[in-house]
Amino acid sequence: MMMRRIELARGKTLTEAMLARTGGVDAEVLSVAARIVDDVRTRGDEALRDYTAQFDKVELSELRVSHAEIEAAVASVSEEFKDAIATAAASIEEFHERQVPQSWFTTGEGGIFLGQKVTPLRRVGIYVPGGRASYPSSVLMTAIPALVAGVEEIAMVVPPAADGSVDPHTLAAAAEVGVSEIYKVGGAQAVAALAYGTRTIPRVDKVVGPGNAYVTAAKKLVMGDVGIDMLAGPSEVLILADATAEPAFVAIDLMAQAEHDPRAATYLVTDDPTLPDEVEEALELLLADAPRADVIRRSLTDNGRIIIVADAAAAIDVANAVAPEHLEVMMAEPFELLGAIRNAGAIFLGPWTPESVGDYVAGPNHVLPTGGTARFSGPLSVDDFMKRSSVISYSREALEVDAAAIIAIATAEGLDAHADAVALRLELAAEDDVACDGEPAL
Repeated sequence: MMMRRIELARGKTLTEAMLARTGGVDAEVLSVAARIVDDVRTRGDEALRDYTAQFDKVELSELRVSHAEIEAAVASVSEEFKDAIATAAASIEEFHERQVPQSWFTTGEGGIFLGQKVTPLRRVGIYVPGGRASYPSSVLMTAIPALVAGVEEIAMVVPPAADGSVDPHTLAAAAEVGVSEIYKVGGAQAVAALAYGTRTIPRVDKVVGPGNAYVTAAKKLVMGDVGIDMLAGPSEVLILADATAEPAFVAIDLMAQAEHDPRAATYLVTDDPTLPDEVEEALELLLADAPRADVIRRSLTDNGRIIIVADAAAAIDVANAVAPEHLEVMMAEPFELLGAIRNAGAIFLGPWTPESVGDYVAGPNHVLPTGGTARFSGPLSVDDFMKRSSVISYSREALEVDAAAIIAIATAEGLDAHADAVALRLELAAEDDVACDGEPAL
């Protein structure tokens, strides 16, 4: 058996100890990231070049990707890829356009005007993983909701390859959506540059996008000086499957998640006692031809779990307890179970909906909460690139109506000036009324 098995008897619940899930940011990684962030904040571009030479093994004279490099990248990729990126971009844009929040205003009796003003962020930074692999889909998923929100400036950072280039597919994706401010820098140093600015890279209002442990640690450190989207950990999938599930489908979808990283977490939850063996057999067959078999096998062995439960209700309980980044439902009636699912970053219903469709072309965002944080957060969205301002206007008459309540609460809190800010206005207004009454008519 490759994946560890957990059998939950009827009435038993899954515990964190059973999952053995490690959460949060490792203290040693955080310490290293802190030194890098402080150094970039102090030395700026010089530190960026030093860390790029140290970690990416490349000496850079220019940090910014030139327009010529972008044009060359677009020319070098296949038409098939360009068409695929255009298809994905259109779906992602259409989906995110439905998320755009609206400003709203209302009036009340006596001259009260209230509302909510929605404003896009002016400048954001998007982190796109790179170096040994390319993720053009992450360009689309981070840039498109920002553009839909109305963000004026998008600065993209991506680690360079050893020859100082950026993967042409990544640059072609950036060109597709109109992102041209691109810098060859990655890791914690890239997050620090976006957060605090350097001579070459102006600071941003928010940093978004997936990255490795050092990127996540840096985002944690700069949070508060700039906004961030989330603190993402290793990627994960949980598959709910019953006797109707095709073992090969389950196996390949577990592998699709495991190939990301040896730390990726994979879960199969089933009420069919025969399915685990069938899935394990399918895994062995599929792994024989898998280019990333070593990574996948390590991930499944170290972080894979097969959880056998009594029935579908218990399976749902496990899924809600895990709160996975990706939740696939390969059960007889997946739509009937949707209402009971409370905690998941993205939900994939039915055997013909592998996680891959969500990663690339379906439209919903693939930047998702991990490590159980789907209990309280959701995918990257247009909302992440907008902020809300409350709007309040009172007439004198409206203030007179609410004055007693305001003064009573302020007094109870011991904030006398808060109470006096109301009382003084009404006192001066009353004195003006008396003065006006005593003056002869003109």
